[in-house]
Amino acid sequence: MCEYCGCQSVAAIDELTREHDLVVNMIGDVRAAHIAGDVDRMAAVARRISAVLGPHTEVEEHGLFPLLADDFADHVAALEQEHRRIEKVLGAAATATPHDAAWPRQLIEILDLLRDHILKEQDGVFPAALTTLSGEDWDRVDAVRARVTSATADGSR
Repeated sequence: MCEYCGCQSVAAIDELTREHDLVVNMIGDVRAAHIAGDVDRMAAVARRISAVLGPHTEVEEHGLFPLLADDFADHVAALEQEHRRIEKVLGAAATATPHDAAWPRQLIEILDLLRDHILKEQDGVFPAALTTLSGEDWDRVDAVRARVTSATADGSR
């Protein structure tokens, strides 16, 4: 995705960007499954997307966003609302393929939102963070990543 501003030179942003790239690739997998009419595969990929987005969102919402909230309160609030909308639709497939016939269409629509959401973060939040945050701030984001990674590894998430 974005490589023009240099924000990927910051480890936290680089990791978040790699997760975005992974999710974008999985969105393509969902679209292929949708075209094939394979709702079970759509649900399986939705679970994989959720597995990436769970820790990713925690790093954003508990590490990065609070540090930007004073300067960009409305933008941060809108991104968090989008997180909730995305989680709701993905969560419908958390344990099995949803039986709701409308779910495949809802998933495709929410993945369109997710794609736009990723662009907002890549082209807005990350460059803003690069120019706004201090080294100490980045240490706080890194601490959240370490906690989330540890919790994910030991299964306590």
